[in-house]
Amino acid sequence: MTLTTTTMTSWTQDRYGPASDIALVERDVPTPGRGEVLLKVHATALNAGDVRIMLGDPLLARPVFGLTHPRNPVRGMDIAGTVVALGDGVSDAGIGDEVVVELPGGGGLAPFAVAPAKRLAARPDGVAAAVAASLPIAGGTAWQALDRARVGEGHRLEGQRVLVLGASGGVGTFAVQLAGLRGAEVHATAAAHNVTLIERLGATRVFERNIDLATLPADGYDAVIDIVGGTPLRTLRRLIRPGGTVVLVAGGGGHVLGPVPRMLRGALLSIGSSRRIRALAASADPRILGQLLQLAAQGAITPAIEREYAFKDAAGALAHVESGHAAGKVVVRAAS
Repeated sequence: MTLTTTTMTSWTQDRYGPASDIALVERDVPTPGRGEVLLKVHATALNAGDVRIMLGDPLLARPVFGLTHPRNPVRGMDIAGTVVALGDGVSDAGIGDEVVVELPGGGGLAPFAVAPAKRLAARPDGVAAAVAASLPIAGGTAWQALDRARVGEGHRLEGQRVLVLGASGGVGTFAVQLAGLRGAEVHATAAAHNVTLIERLGATRVFERNIDLATLPADGYDAVIDIVGGTPLRTLRRLIRPGGTVVLVAGGGGHVLGPVPRMLRGALLSIGSSRRIRALAASADPRILGQLLQLAAQGAITPAIEREYAFKDAAGALAHVESGHAAGKVVVRAAS
């Protein structure tokens, strides 16, 4: 496949700030380096992590993503696309391959993006680009959170009860579905207008998000997946049975250190206790992504896509995710 252009128009930021600062800028089409491929982007799903990088929040993360501005000025970490060029040394991908990838630095809100070949997962026939792009971060984080909580581990494929706090977001909607697939009874919290959605995804009981968790019975759950943060850790620990686990997906915290202090408190509270509090630092895992794609192809999981935006409206999509009111996934379609 021969490229017919050397430039592209991308949604770009030259400093940390809100979505209103993102602008369309003409840029060179990137060149894949050794071990990399160039993708023609078909769809990009947005996540809370894109907003955190966009804002440069917390400050603790800036040495990784850029001290004064993002090293990669283009947001969008979850991409479904077609391989259109290969860098040196790439042998396990070919021109024309339909793939999905998570790019921790971003790059998806552009017509073309460079990705490491080793991160690619094949997109199965019948799985739409928007569906595939919704899986990497949100689905992968939910998968790893349930692994961390030992949900469905070993022979315990039935009889576990899981509570998902903040079930209506991208991670939460996948956590509900995947916990159910692992044989667990799933309870969840969500805003009142999202209760029907979460029940449809498989939760047997849904509490409104402002419920006082201290009013729930003690020792009622084998696992609590905390995606929203803010609840006192002792309250969360009280909810789990001996041998159970609280997994902190969102740690809350301030502008400087972010979730680190809460994670440390959780580790301290777990010392000598059979009720564990574990922080999750999810990572890109093509093996997990491949399994999620197969589940999607089988119809076993379905991304809850709230809205698809045209490429020209990508700044609005970022603003919607930034507002904190998005339910499920937000996807930006490729530029025509």
